[in-house]
Amino acid sequence: MNDIELEKLKQKGLNEHIPIIMDDTLEKIKEILLEEKPKRILEIGTAIGYSACQFAKYTTNDCRIDTIELDNERAKNAIINIEKVGFKDRINVMIGNAVDILPSINEKYDIIFIDAAKGKYPIFLEESLKLINKNGLILADNILYKGYVMSDYNKHKQRTAVRHLREYIKEITENENMDTQILEIGDGLSITRIK
Repeated sequence: MNDIELEKLKQKGLNEHIPIIMDDTLEKIKEILLEEKPKRILEIGTAIGYSACQFAKYTTNDCRIDTIELDNERAKNAIINIEKVGFKDRINVMIGNAVDILPSINEKYDIIFIDAAKGKYPIFLEESLKLINKNGLILADNILYKGYVMSDYNKHKQRTAVRHLREYIKEITENENMDTQILEIGDGLSITRIK
């Protein structure tokens, strides 16, 4: 595990305005990973591989991470970055649309981290529920989406994303088989335990 390469990866994300996990969100997820000790993690939305590497850093060597990235170029970059940081044996990058890939996965996961197209969160949730172990956790990043989700004012181009995020929140907070907390850290993080 190469901390210098991981820090470089973070700086690249910040400098190039690539969406990477925020520090306070990562801090909370680190706590969760150390407590839960997951053996299988699924990430929806790889970007440049930064968060997947962080998950690998805070889990044991026998924890395997699958991560899905839609953008071909970003996925190729992520694979290179993951290798540089030293986690190529533990992180598997799947390239393609998560909407198509998720139904074809035959694994069960302890933790699923959703951080991709906001407008697809309800679909990701539906598919994640088929893939999550009993008592597993589904985490969703950017759930408050710059405050738009809790506000009445929404610019036209955010409307669809906001509507779908609200649907997602309604489902995870009103479903009796799920125990959810929504934290106002980063851009909002929901933590849902499946009963």
